[in-house]
Amino acid sequence: MLIVGHDDVRTLLDGREKEVLELVADAYRLHDEGRTSLPHSVFLRFPGDDRNRVIGLPAFLGGDDTVAGMKWIASFPGNVTRGIERASASIVLNSMADGRPEAFMEASVISARRTGASAALAAGLLTEAAGGEAPQGMGLLGLGPINLEVLRFCAARLPSLREALVYDLDPGRADEFRARAKSVAPGVEVSVADDVSQAVGTYGLVSLATTAGTPHMDLSAFRADATVLHVSLRDLTVEAVLGAQNVVDDTDHVCRERTSLHLAEEATGKREFVGAEIGALLRGTSGFRREPGRRTVFSPFGLGVLDLALARWVRDRAAEEGLGVRVEGFLPGPVVATA
Repeated sequence: MLIVGHDDVRTLLDGREKEVLELVADAYRLHDEGRTSLPHSVFLRFPGDDRNRVIGLPAFLGGDDTVAGMKWIASFPGNVTRGIERASASIVLNSMADGRPEAFMEASVISARRTGASAALAAGLLTEAAGGEAPQGMGLLGLGPINLEVLRFCAARLPSLREALVYDLDPGRADEFRARAKSVAPGVEVSVADDVSQAVGTYGLVSLATTAGTPHMDLSAFRADATVLHVSLRDLTVEAVLGAQNVVDDTDHVCRERTSLHLAEEATGKREFVGAEIGALLRGTSGFRREPGRRTVFSPFGLGVLDLALARWVRDRAAEEGLGVRVEGFLPGPVVATA
């Protein structure tokens, strides 16, 4: 069993934005081609606790180098006040030869970076589909690790990006975010917005990554042609969803667990408000066209196949570079036949 800890995972992924973007794009293409297996995520919640949860994401990713496994990720928002990250995660990869677990790794970095890369891919596709000039700036609402990764990968995917306007209810987090952004997106000048409206209304590209559990905002403060990366899934009202062009990662997955799109489906009894899935956009098979003067919202549920794509890459690089720890005797030995 190969065990890869947090620091080694980060070391392997640092500076690999282009590779991560392509790994995520390839996983989306394979999923759109039907070459994955992706059961619904399992949400473990606790009686009397509507904030904390642990989610299990089992998946199989096909292609030339198949991989199966599961991410187990906890979200405890109260951790932030304790000085530790909101989310913690681990991934187990199973051998496709005998099903045995063969690698176990800390996965908070993998999870955050596949999320950032997913949002950046959508930002590139949807802003290009809108025509006009490439985006010079973006707004970010909610300034935790996820939006930091969104900024990192948007800067890698959109070389035109030069400015970012950010906002968080906690002014201290905004100042910390601006300081950290210098290392992840050195070519982007980050400023703190005075209020929410300024953060979401200044630029045509906006990322929402809050910890909101229920819808709390519409799109009236956004530009009429905005591309909205609705990463946190529960910020927008039903009316906002129904009034926008909607792109998702997987329609069946995202219309679950009280997301804004799930609520929109419950309100209308249908899913026609979803215009395309990102895998089909990447493959050029969606037929999706942006309507001038109408906002477009990307809502990614977060697919386990993306985690597996990055985890497989980390496993292979760790083995090549001698990182991680090999644990002998973790699994039972051969079965000895008895008379």
